[in-house]
Amino acid sequence: MVSAATGTDGALRVSTEYPELTRRYLADHGVRASVSVSYGATEAKVPDIADCVVEITETGRALRAAGLKVVETLLVSHTELIANPTAAADPAKRHAMQQLFTLLQGALEARGKVLVKLNVAADQLAGVIEVLPSLRSPTVSELFGEGGFAVETVVPKSEINVLIPALRDRGATDIIELALSKIVH
Repeated sequence: MVSAATGTDGALRVSTEYPELTRRYLADHGVRASVSVSYGATEAKVPDIADCVVEITETGRALRAAGLKVVETLLVSHTELIANPTAAADPAKRHAMQQLFTLLQGALEARGKVLVKLNVAADQLAGVIEVLPSLRSPTVSELFGEGGFAVETVVPKSEINVLIPALRDRGATDIIELALSKIVH
C-alpha cells in the first residue's frame, strides 16, 4: 500500500529485506525513493516508518492482515537446486546433493497437507474409510484391548475442516490433526 506521506526529502520511504533488488526496480521505473533495510515484520512498518514495503509473499495473507494490498509484482521466482559440475561429478558430494534434494522435495510435498489420526469402533471402520482421502491408503491398527481401530492418513489441508465433522458423523473419535514438515515417498 502506498501512502501519500513521504520522507523529509520528498522521496518515497520504502522498507524491505531486499534493498538492492528494490533500488534497481524503483530506479528503472523512475521512482525517487529512500530504501531502508528491514529485518522481519516488514508489513508492520507502514505507515509509521515507511510509505510502502517490498516483501516476498506466497498468498498475500499477512499483508492483507496488516491492512496492505499488493500494488505491483517486482519478481516472480521459483526454487532451484544448482550444483557446481565438478562437485556434482564427485560421488560423495553427488550423494549429499541427492539427500538434500530428497529433503527439499519432502518439504514441498508436505505443503498443504496434514496428518489426521483417529479412533473408530470395528463396526464403523468401513464408513470412516469410505470418506477418508489418503495419499495411498490409510494406516489401520488394532487398538490394544479396545476392540476398535486407530486410523491415520495424510489429507489435503484444504479439506480437513469438512472432513473432521464427516469423520465424527461416521463414528470417529479422538480425532487429531497434525501439521507435516516433510513427506518422502
